[in-house]
Amino acid sequence: MDILALVNMLPGVAAQGLIWSVMAIGVYITYKILDVADLTVDGTMCTGGAVFIMLSMAKCNLWVALACAFLAGMLAGLVTGLLHTACGIPAILAGILTQLALYSVNLRIMGQSNRPISVDKYPLLVSARYVREPSITNPILVCLVFVLVTIGVLYWFFGTEQGCALRATGANRNMARAQGINTNFTTVLGLMLSNGLVALSAALLAQYQGFADVNSGRGAIVIGLAAVIIGEVLFSKVFHNFALKLLAVVFGSLIYYLVYQVVIWLGLKSDDMKLITALIVALFLALPYWKNRWFARKAKRGIGSHA
Repeated sequence: MDILALVNMLPGVAAQGLIWSVMAIGVYITYKILDVADLTVDGTMCTGGAVFIMLSMAKCNLWVALACAFLAGMLAGLVTGLLHTACGIPAILAGILTQLALYSVNLRIMGQSNRPISVDKYPLLVSARYVREPSITNPILVCLVFVLVTIGVLYWFFGTEQGCALRATGANRNMARAQGINTNFTTVLGLMLSNGLVALSAALLAQYQGFADVNSGRGAIVIGLAAVIIGEVLFSKVFHNFALKLLAVVFGSLIYYLVYQVVIWLGLKSDDMKLITALIVALFLALPYWKNRWFARKAKRGIGSHA
């Protein structure tokens, strides 16, 4: 095995890890803060890229196209939120229904299953072509700034009254209602914010890869959960501040993509990556449980020895 080949992969690992970390932060909002299982992500991960590419092809301003991708994601989150709160559909089923509908919506947006976009024709923010160039157009630098700004904005938002209400809803819904918080509104808001970030990540990924595909979001929720769980397991004892917890998700995304590339470098087929991802998530989910059981057994032995 050529170690140099693995080293050459590292810039791409950093760029893609940072892009997917924006999506993982969106998953963190629903999974950890709102305590809602949202499967809309798999559909929204294509919607953001589709909207961005079609607007770019229509000569729309880059930043306006990014904003529209974010708003499209928020709209998808709104649909899931209304299905859950206004129609009484369980959150996981509401997400599946929206995800299913988005497949057709994404095909309508793009007009076909795949839409390419080239940095030669359009002014893109990030591109895989510049991933090894030491300049301000390097996607690693651009995405790092993007991620830090995202964390800063979210840190500010969750410190506001509305942000605190959203966090209270996830922490204890009944207590939040007793405090006069409209939990239906905060649930919908959280789903909108989460899917907006997912779509924004999709818009960046479409630029980086040079295309948007109707199947590009398949399994995205698993990648997002992997980043969240890896970050929490490895850094929860160190990072207690909310902004640092979001940063832990970013590190989790980078570690996931590093593992992903190492597995490919070792010779496994890319077709096996869904299985590998599932195993990685299962392992990091099981680690805290195994650790607690191990310490519990050790404590019992200690008590028994002093009896």
